[in-house]
Amino acid sequence: MKKRFHKVHIEISNICNLQCSFCPAVIRDNKMMEIGLFEEVVKQVAPLTELICFHLMGDPLVHPQLEQMIEICDQHNANIFLVTNGVLLRPEKYDLMLHRRFHQINFSLHSFFDNFPDKDPSNYLERIFNFTERALAERPELYLNFRLWNLNDPLGSQTPNTQMLERICQRFSFQAPSEIDVRKKKSINIKNRLYLHFDTEFTWPSLDLPVLGTNGTCYGLSSHFGILADGTVVPCCLDKEAAIPLGHVTEKPILDILGSRRAQDIIKGFKQRKLVENLCQRCQYIERFDNANLT
Repeated sequence: MKKRFHKVHIEISNICNLQCSFCPAVIRDNKMMEIGLFEEVVKQVAPLTELICFHLMGDPLVHPQLEQMIEICDQHNANIFLVTNGVLLRPEKYDLMLHRRFHQINFSLHSFFDNFPDKDPSNYLERIFNFTERALAERPELYLNFRLWNLNDPLGSQTPNTQMLERICQRFSFQAPSEIDVRKKKSINIKNRLYLHFDTEFTWPSLDLPVLGTNGTCYGLSSHFGILADGTVVPCCLDKEAAIPLGHVTEKPILDILGSRRAQDIIKGFKQRKLVENLCQRCQYIERFDNANLT
């Protein structure tokens, strides 16, 4: 039976080991989700969602109790989607990352040269490639994405990211197409369930930005929602500062929070192509869901 949500973003940590130019700094206090809170959240969302995404802000490999969190997901039959820059991936973590509960792992390769423009990526890529080869052999059902975002053109006119692409192609005997239009196709299959994923940079929504429009729609609260490291429920994965706090999981059950007047007004607004929240009216990402101009 299809579940209500495709994905619930659980921010197990808002701390990242890098600071990428395309990823805004977190204004909230540094926070790692406590294991007890995580277990309670998973218990409530597992029946609601197809996937639990260990990400909103921060990098999940930073959390020292990641292994326990994976086991909690396993206990509740919850499959995991993980997004990481991969810098903290080490061979001793390979077995953990090959756990049966992982459905998809995204490696944001574009983060490396954004933080270390003059550093040789060989060791970094070798660890990711070694893990990938093990995953292809031992977990053929696991989806893996090598992400190369924030490029001036789809295949990268920037020399460092072109170098990344060349190394991927060489290692996995893959010929990348000469042109890709990310507006029509973002993912390219390398082999089996290993993909290249291209995209373009966008501006994260903020209450400090000017209003872009009051009409539009979004998948927030229909395909996904987020839970920040302190337990605050937010309507989408781009509300990184809880500009739209719907409630706190330690105060109300998640289903009650999702059924609140504010949450329902947001959903109703999206169905009617109305952006009722100030943050939504300042969200550039909404333009991706509809080619019509927002007014």
